[in-house]
Amino acid sequence: MTTTVTAAAVSKNFGADQDAAVRDPVIITKNARPCTVLLAYEDFVRLSKRDRRVELTAELSADEIAAVEAAEMEPGLDHLNDELPPAKGLTAKNAAG
Repeated sequence: MTTTVTAAAVSKNFGADQDAAVRDPVIITKNARPCTVLLAYEDFVRLSKRDRRVELTAELSADEIAAVEAAEMEPGLDHLNDELPPAKGLTAKNAAG
């Protein structure tokens, strides 16, 4: 369960908030708005690796992009399509086939 604390509270209770962040991210607010997040180092590393993978997709060649577009989902995994936004210019109904 994510915890939300004020910046002033973090300055008084940093040790406790740091311990809490090892379990779940701690959102720190300033002027009642989320400002920063305190999170476990392992989560930071995992998220950093995810960002690098996303950047690498920009380097795909036209042939590689065509191969991805032509790929078909394995049977039984069609529910994963619901997690993707429709392709540009297509409605969800048109994209389904």
